[in-house]
Amino acid sequence: MPISTHAVVVGAGIAGVMTALYLQRRGCSVTLVDRWEPGHSRASSSDYNRILRAIHGSDEMYTRWVREARLRWMELEQELNTELYIECGALILAEEGHSTWEEVTMPTFDKLGVPYVRVGPDELPVRFPQFDFRKVAFGLWEPEAGMVLAHRAVTETFKQFLREGGQFRRGRVTTDETETPLLDGKPLSADLVVMSCGSWLAYLFRQTLGPMLKVIRQDIVYTSTPDGDRSFDADQMPCFVDHGYGAYGVPSVYGWGVKAAIAWHATDIDLDDEDRVVDQSAIARSRQYWAYRFPRLANEIVIDQKACHISLTPDTHFIIDFHPRHSNVLIVGGCSGHLFKHGPMLGDYVAGVGLQEWGTAPRFKIGPRTSMPMSESPSGR
Repeated sequence: MPISTHAVVVGAGIAGVMTALYLQRRGCSVTLVDRWEPGHSRASSSDYNRILRAIHGSDEMYTRWVREARLRWMELEQELNTELYIECGALILAEEGHSTWEEVTMPTFDKLGVPYVRVGPDELPVRFPQFDFRKVAFGLWEPEAGMVLAHRAVTETFKQFLREGGQFRRGRVTTDETETPLLDGKPLSADLVVMSCGSWLAYLFRQTLGPMLKVIRQDIVYTSTPDGDRSFDADQMPCFVDHGYGAYGVPSVYGWGVKAAIAWHATDIDLDDEDRVVDQSAIARSRQYWAYRFPRLANEIVIDQKACHISLTPDTHFIIDFHPRHSNVLIVGGCSGHLFKHGPMLGDYVAGVGLQEWGTAPRFKIGPRTSMPMSESPSGR
């Protein structure tokens, strides 16, 4: 496809703004479209932060992507002169009797040269005194992991896209009975249309993606930290993934508090009509978790909360493929809870697929998918 390509990117979350930026840098004329403003609180890419971790079980492709994405995040923050990434490390807690994902990760890390330390149960409380490590067989410490400042990453990338000549239009994109994209009721006219609409893809492409996407709630709760206690700050505490409890979170930064997300039964969410309010049961589960894993947070108060959503594919691989009936419509999504950290790599890759510089990987194609065993799952879900 010639570099004079006119491209429209629909959806201004991290996948959309990164794809738009990389298309713009390839010489395309790019218009980014969103119903609201980039960084809006309804999006899958909302919230303050996301964990960046290379651990993906035995999956080498995502592990390589994260390692490169980490470097690109650091390059981008230098370019924009604003902090986007905090390298506080990540601690993965392997539950007694259920440590397959962590066990298969270590050979992958060895092969690809990813720094890590396997920390035994006696050493864990010495190195990480914030935690109670009951039922933990060992910890997988990844020092070159951390958190991406998610909301800032979206909005600052968007601003850079505009500075480099990109255009933004606010409008609602729908699809007709043939799943042709429509902007404010009229067919989108462009050489390339990238549909990076997060969880809304399940609504826009029900016929094509119906069996492939399930949209669920993910409630996020932030707790205060004890007065004068800096041990829960990002310069002293890592991000964490606690598979045994079905939890993950990040330390406090900028006074936001310690974040915890507790996986629960898959609860549907109405993206257009449901209030973005965290359920009281989610707050109760978070309090139970803090008391269990972080005893010094047991009596702290909730200081913030986010009602987020995830679009899950059965195998937790992303979707990056052209629509089977519309050769210029490229569908990008299926975050499965682990897309954001890949942002710069994903945007570059999608731009290359869209401009036919390379084909999409088989794992990203539209078609039947099945769930994977934990040892092969890139997200650990």
